[in-house]
Amino acid sequence: MSVSSAPLRVAVGGFGAIGFALAKALDDGIDGLALAAVSARDKKKAAEKMEGFRAPVPVVDLEALAELADIVVECAPSTVFRSIGEPALKAGRIFVPLSVGQLLVHDDLKDIAIAHGGRIIVPTGALIGLDAVRAAAEGNIESVTMVTRKPPRGLMGAPYLAQNNISLEGLNEAKLIFDGSARDGAKGFPANVNVAAALSLAGIGPDRTRLQIWADPAVTRNTHRIEVEADSARFAMSIENVPSEENPKTGKITALSAIACLRGLVAPMRVGT
Repeated sequence: MSVSSAPLRVAVGGFGAIGFALAKALDDGIDGLALAAVSARDKKKAAEKMEGFRAPVPVVDLEALAELADIVVECAPSTVFRSIGEPALKAGRIFVPLSVGQLLVHDDLKDIAIAHGGRIIVPTGALIGLDAVRAAAEGNIESVTMVTRKPPRGLMGAPYLAQNNISLEGLNEAKLIFDGSARDGAKGFPANVNVAAALSLAGIGPDRTRLQIWADPAVTRNTHRIEVEADSARFAMSIENVPSEENPKTGKITALSAIACLRGLVAPMRVGT
């Protein structure tokens, strides 16, 4: 779209740390975009948080977001992922999910998008190098391995830990808690490894992408190292993300990535694949 066109309406599903930061950036002003609505579990609290906005918008049910916007961004607990994504895609909207691992669970959403003219656009999130992985996937990728290290508190509450009776209390050295496919990792750690899901979707898929997760009391940042072996290139990349104060399971850069993704949808020039 040109900058003179009517702005695209953006609805934000979830008004926690990421959702608030995203909504605030839109309210402060991004050319070509306009905040249209938000959803939150506690509507009264969300309305109070919005009192400082220049142009407050309605706080609505998850399912109503698609009726009010051209773009629906999901930044909510994984349990309500489908309640945001399915209505958006059935309405032919652009769906921007941050709980990317849920795309591996609800893999029929791609078919819904095709049937109704919707689009799913996954932000880079707390990762680097997805452009290189996507480019390599146009050729042949032999292997993709990702090693994640997080402070133990950032992994607390993961279903995989409860299912396998793994305790991280009092941990004083690094502990390998998962070694398997990105698909299984996304199921076991739905709030922790959305980056692995995004990596797998950009490359060779969730079943061939290998993932290790370490609980490491020596690290203060969420650290990811990726190694890729392909016929076009061999490359490795690493990133150390500062955890969000409000939610240590995610990094500060996640909200910034979503903002950059939205800018790219309307910008007159876009850099990157």
